Amino acid sequence: MARKIRVAVVFGGRSTEHAVSCASAGLVLSAIDRDRYDVLPIGIATDGRWVLTSDDPGRLALSAGSVPSVEAVAVPGASVVPLGGSLSVSSPGSVPRDLGEVDVVLPLLHGTYGEDGTIQGLLEMAGIPYVGCNVFASAAAMDKEFTKKLAAIEGIPVGPYVVLRAGDSLSAEDKQRLGLPVFVKPARAGSSFGITKVNDWADLDEAVATARAVDPKVLVEQGIAGREVECGVLEGEYGGGPEASLLAEIRVVKGHEFYDFEAKYLDDSCEYDIPADLPPEVAHQIQEYACRTFTALDCAGLARVDFFVTPDLEVYLNEINTMPGFTSTSMFPRMWAATGLEYPKLVSRLIRTALRRGSGLH
Repeated sequence: MARKIRVAVVFGGRSTEHAVSCASAGLVLSAIDRDRYDVLPIGIATDGRWVLTSDDPGRLALSAGSVPSVEAVAVPGASVVPLGGSLSVSSPGSVPRDLGEVDVVLPLLHGTYGEDGTIQGLLEMAGIPYVGCNVFASAAAMDKEFTKKLAAIEGIPVGPYVVLRAGDSLSAEDKQRLGLPVFVKPARAGSSFGITKVNDWADLDEAVATARAVDPKVLVEQGIAGREVECGVLEGEYGGGPEASLLAEIRVVKGHEFYDFEAKYLDDSCEYDIPADLPPEVAHQIQEYACRTFTALDCAGLARVDFFVTPDLEVYLNEINTMPGFTSTSMFPRMWAATGLEYPKLVSRLIRTALRRGSGLH
């Protein structure tokens, strides 16, 4: 009997999105097909340690009263090191022992030190195949400035914005061009951490300071009045082009001025439409833009691409996420389920395309 495919599910990490990553891992661990896959759950603690963890999905749930962490589910005393296509575990005072050949890593890491090309580079150096985008695409998609620049080159509409690097400030001309409101956000963060909606220029400095607490590079974006629509994209199977899911529209209906962290993960302030109620030609345009953005950044595996749709049905790219959330409230698995690809089959497809791609240049 052939052995099962060995999948290392890596989660947690050093970013502000540690808890979201843990919640994503919990859902994946509960959905992955154990008849086909031998699953190795590995957590990255907030201090950067790699540790073996419990395989109990229930301990990784995210709610208003429960914020999961790797530290809470770690196997005491065991640390993990990736090396030469395998993962080695060691305990204090013991000789490291090999955990066996790992066929593929599913890096469910969001934000910095995970979704930004860092773990992808580590896995490339170790020669271990992994789910998702390569080093360049992960880094470019994580940085909202370069996402917008690469998309604009491909003719994908982006709204007006200004980049503030360390020491920069917004000029009077910039303010006049952008108008109010504006959104001030870290250039390289996710899950709406550090984002402020500014309705009065007197509040700008505080908003920039909030964003810079997460990332010294800050974007100030024109507030586009419109609907928030998302599209899931998967790498094509067997050499085909990228494929787009049905669209989702997110509506913040109470308690939040925009789609922030609490609205996304911790309460019932949002409503969702899948598929989004849009004219067919607009929906098709968004799906095309999503696939073109995926290709423009040289993405692989998966991505969620977010857009604004104005009352006049103009479409603007907001951002792209190369490792979108897989929590119970996350849009990416919901969109694909509505498209006909249920959660376990979605995970299997991601593993399958990663194994076919392998590591190294492709």
